[in-house]
Amino acid sequence: MRSAWGQQTGPDRATDAQVGPDLGISDMTTLLEMRDITKEFPGVKALDRVTLSVEQGEIHAICGENGAGKSTLMKVLSGVYPAGSYDGEIHYEGALAEFKSLSDSEARGIVIIHQELALVPQLSIAENIFLGNERATGGVIQWQETFRRTEALLAKVGLRDAPGTMVDSIGVGKQQLVEIAKALSKDVKLLILDEPTAALQENDSRKLLDLMLELKAQGVTCIIISHKLGEVRYVADTVTVIRDGATVSRLPAKGLEEDHIVRDMVGRDMTHRFPDRPRRAGEVLMEIENWNVWHPEHAERQVIHDIGFNVRAGEVVGIAGLMGSGRTELAMSIFGQSWGRNISGVARLHGKPVDLSRVDRAIAAGLAYVTEDRKSLGLILDETIRFNTTLANLEAVSTRGVLSEGQETEVAERYRKALATRTPSVMQQVGNLSGGNQQKVVLAKWLFAGPEVLILDEPTRGIDVGAKYEIYSIINDLSAQGKGVVMISSEMPELLGMCDRIYVMNEGAFVGELAAQDASQERIMSLIVNE
Repeated sequence: MRSAWGQQTGPDRATDAQVGPDLGISDMTTLLEMRDITKEFPGVKALDRVTLSVEQGEIHAICGENGAGKSTLMKVLSGVYPAGSYDGEIHYEGALAEFKSLSDSEARGIVIIHQELALVPQLSIAENIFLGNERATGGVIQWQETFRRTEALLAKVGLRDAPGTMVDSIGVGKQQLVEIAKALSKDVKLLILDEPTAALQENDSRKLLDLMLELKAQGVTCIIISHKLGEVRYVADTVTVIRDGATVSRLPAKGLEEDHIVRDMVGRDMTHRFPDRPRRAGEVLMEIENWNVWHPEHAERQVIHDIGFNVRAGEVVGIAGLMGSGRTELAMSIFGQSWGRNISGVARLHGKPVDLSRVDRAIAAGLAYVTEDRKSLGLILDETIRFNTTLANLEAVSTRGVLSEGQETEVAERYRKALATRTPSVMQQVGNLSGGNQQKVVLAKWLFAGPEVLILDEPTRGIDVGAKYEIYSIINDLSAQGKGVVMISSEMPELLGMCDRIYVMNEGAFVGELAAQDASQERIMSLIVNE
């Protein structure tokens, strides 16, 4: 049998390699060893004697649940957490390394690309690639050399855009390639990619993974952190699994089955990726008819074209489509017209027209919208869990306009327990939580608002399989309570596993509707490409 990425699977799965001094899997030269790395924060041991060994010229995957310690380990390696702030040793290129800063590790050829891209949208590709590393003589930037070197780097990563192209005019997939080109400009030896395909469609993801294989052929060693296990098996030579801040296993990727990785990640078998749910749709809760939306900045451009759909009580309705198809724009335009202009159409709840012209009116009508961008739009990261949980319904924790901290704490604690949010306290800053736990806080915020219809935009983006299962269970609980759920997702298996019906969207219009029993990835893609 073959996976979605063409990797052979089957009974030849390798057994777990033992964690310890004899971790070596190949005869290749060891480039990096991290020995007994321990990192503590106030009240939390993020890493507990973690061991990592990476061979020269391999692609090494690090897998684990959100909060397992993967990103923390990479911050230790790259000097974001400097030597002296952790216990243990890093050996790089055969010698003890004590990086005091990011520039220290970059000077040795270690470059990290974070999940949140560090590009300046208002600068060109060339300016971004050499930002902080300018090609200059006597303080004067040599633009001819800058553009020449940029063209060579872009050719290396397979990007054909001109060096002078503004970054905000290219898609996320191309921006990832710009980040890699920027890394290559620094004579990278060890490239670390943290969730590099989290925001990419399948085609862009495949191109990025193929580029990693090309870089490997050119002698660049890579570490990839990813929750997409099919991609891990496609690209990696070795997999290290971290759970609860400790190394669990180090495995050769060849022949490795996804279930094996999942079991090591979560500490239990997950026979079913999607929890069972009785499918009993009730009355129509929400109807949208003849919905049209124009671009907020380009008045001549219509983005949403005559869309109509409905959601029933207890039903999970999916919206499938490629990036740029208009799914998020549709969701935001419905939720208080928070995106778009010249919006027209009819919205009904329980058969009666409702005013969705402002966000507060949409909330009052019974709508909630969980944004795909939880960090920028869904949460206030430097505030506490308590603060964020009650933000959409402050009246419920106020008396005569005065907030009750006691009531806020009680509400936040109730949702922390109900959603199993992993945190020592509701006074924890949301920015310090893992992605999965941040998503639970966003859900808690909107559940406390008491909606009848929830629009979930990429609700599991960037979170691991264990946390995904917990989010799926929450969605099922909501449908069991008679709520209507609209689920937008770029992961078609997720839509197929969770939804009762799926609307297929392309270029701002619905091009098909499929019942769960009739839907497949092939039928969805056929509707998109043949509409």
